[in-house]
Amino acid sequence: MGRISRSPRKRQALPRRMMMAAAALILGGGGLVAVNFYASASEGDAGGQGSSGHDMAQMQMLSTIDCPDVGNSLSTVPDSAKSRVDRRLADLDTQITDAYTKFADNKDRIQRDPRLADTMVLNPLKRQRTDSIGKIADATGQPDLNDKGLAACTMRAADAPASNDQNGNQANGQNAADNVTASGPARSDFVDIRSVRPNVATPRPGRGASTGTFTSDCGRNQNGKRNPDNVIVAPGVSNGAHHMHDYVGNQATDAFSSDADLARGNTSCRNQGDKSTYYWPVVRILNQGNDIDANADGGGKDKNVGKIQTPAQATIQLVGSPVSKVTAMPRFLRIITGDAKAFTNGNANANASWSCTGFENRQLKDKYPLCPQGSQVVRTFKFQSCWDGKNTDSANHRTHVAFADKRGACPAGFKAIPQLVQRIVYDVPAKAGAFAVDSFPEQLHKPVTDHGDFIDVFSDQLMGKAVNCINTGRSCA
Repeated sequence: MGRISRSPRKRQALPRRMMMAAAALILGGGGLVAVNFYASASEGDAGGQGSSGHDMAQMQMLSTIDCPDVGNSLSTVPDSAKSRVDRRLADLDTQITDAYTKFADNKDRIQRDPRLADTMVLNPLKRQRTDSIGKIADATGQPDLNDKGLAACTMRAADAPASNDQNGNQANGQNAADNVTASGPARSDFVDIRSVRPNVATPRPGRGASTGTFTSDCGRNQNGKRNPDNVIVAPGVSNGAHHMHDYVGNQATDAFSSDADLARGNTSCRNQGDKSTYYWPVVRILNQGNDIDANADGGGKDKNVGKIQTPAQATIQLVGSPVSKVTAMPRFLRIITGDAKAFTNGNANANASWSCTGFENRQLKDKYPLCPQGSQVVRTFKFQSCWDGKNTDSANHRTHVAFADKRGACPAGFKAIPQLVQRIVYDVPAKAGAFAVDSFPEQLHKPVTDHGDFIDVFSDQLMGKAVNCINTGRSCA
């Protein structure tokens, strides 16, 4: 939307009662105040003038929908209820996607009259979420879910901190008015990598370190295996991710893949003992036309547009611990690193790392890098390297694994396992707004939402070889 020009005409101030009602509506259930231009119209201008240019710019800040992440609030899910809960969690994502689409399609109207945000978007969404959360609470035996205020969502500004980022950290710091496309990213989501100071600190290996590496050559998805499913978070649900994933490794992976399906599947990995599933959101070139999924789920239907880029390189490596030997991963271990909803969830689980070849001692979490001539964009995923020793997954898909501390030590009760490191390289234009990662539509394609997913389907023999190589300080493939 273009900037709204300042009106030279005066208008009557809005009554205080209307101003207060509008403010209450925009609060949408007690969350972040996205905008309150009624206050300036009635109180901030002593002369009774209409909204100033600044106030009208504030109206443009309504950018997306911010909803509490219900999945992160789950402590346990009984095995008998898992499929029902997965389905309801996927329903919540679809509800947000549909609500965001309604907001985006009516953004001009809502910016002119923010009260419509409640009547058109937030209230219907809250009713849907209340029903779904109630069913999750019943299925899991966690009635307190109904009392945590998880149903209410808010409209938020793109330059406001996420509502549950307790440190008040902004996920990106861009102005909403400079969106490159209707659903992001913004030009200020990009930064010249040469302006970033080196910021990578690697712990020194100690006496008991495991310093070897194991590399698995699984290609770079030259065959174009992609879908918008998420078999870890939304098994059994088509388009559970609402964005497109690149896959390397196991070629049987989709929303409906069982462990047995993965064990029988073919693999793109050179060593056929590695049938693991490796996947991540695609990167697209913007403003150069759309891809074949322009009218499909996960693509244009979910606000993911542009030409999908096949990586120039994709390296998959298992590395050791700087303080101890590592133990084998259990087969079918699932790990998610990063947070696909970090723009609205805050940075607690964010683990995006963007950089450029030749500058990889400078990593960016909440910006896309602009690389100098001859340099390429790099995404690096360093997965959690500590395992609870019992579970291959957990209710929120996070608590069964953990990150090591700054020294490289695992938390109490966790074992060091080989750390998966994925390095993915792209040839993309070095221009602000020229490329973006796929995302849930309400996440506005922010770089902080980048994430990677992994299911271990190594054969026992190959995992044993990898662990031995790592623990004895050798480099194997």
